[in-house]
Amino acid sequence: MDFYFDGQLSTSSPSAANEETQMRGGVSQEFSREMSVNRNQEQQSSCYSSIINNISSRAQDLVEKINDRRAKDLTELESFQEQLVDKVNEMCRQMKENMYAAYEHNSDEMQVKLQELSEVLERCTKCNSDLTEARRSLSCLNEGLAIAQSSE
Repeated sequence: MDFYFDGQLSTSSPSAANEETQMRGGVSQEFSREMSVNRNQEQQSSCYSSIINNISSRAQDLVEKINDRRAKDLTELESFQEQLVDKVNEMCRQMKENMYAAYEHNSDEMQVKLQELSEVLERCTKCNSDLTEARRSLSCLNEGLAIAQSSE
């Protein structure tokens, strides 16, 4: 019997043809297995790529969440700083007001005391003038007595 394989004529017997068919079947099965293995590898590779992409996406999401939280923290810190500066400015303003009120109160008390001191100094000046007048009078009287005693 003549068989044609791939355009070639085979003049083998049917049992040789069977053997050749089995060989071809074996090659075909081997090829099929390789194709199956390649498909499995491609599927695994695709699965791994999918897992890697999923992990990468989740990591990127985490990084974005961290950056968002950092931005929120920075915003809150700036808000806190502004509030703190406002509070410090308010406290300084109140301290100035209290300081000026104390200055004014002290100035009023000092003014009263200075007025009293001025009055005391004025009385001292008057007393000094009176004493100077009395001394002059006594000095004149003493001179008059001395002249009277010398003329006697």
